[in-house]
Amino acid sequence: MNAMLPGYFGDMIKAVVDVKQCILGLDAELHADIEKELLAQGSMQADLWGINLYPEMEDEDFIEFDSLINIRPYQGNRSRDVQDPAVRKQIIDVVNSLIQ
Repeated sequence: MNAMLPGYFGDMIKAVVDVKQCILGLDAELHADIEKELLAQGSMQADLWGINLYPEMEDEDFIEFDSLINIRPYQGNRSRDVQDPAVRKQIIDVVNSLIQ
């Protein structure tokens, strides 16, 4: 996992997950930068969720569900945190399938 350590934030990697296409964008200064790139590649806004990964941590400490791009009242998510347990599970499943 230490091979994942990013250039921007030391021990943390910003990431955006497309829960529908099961893809993951990694390592930018802002989640919005990754979001913009995924949108340009055909992702839909409603499927994109910002997270932070901590490669040196394990289990539930590995993923932090916190990003400004997650504030979506129209989807029932009124905070930076991903509030829906089903969406959290989708995010975890995508991350686990792509990162060993």
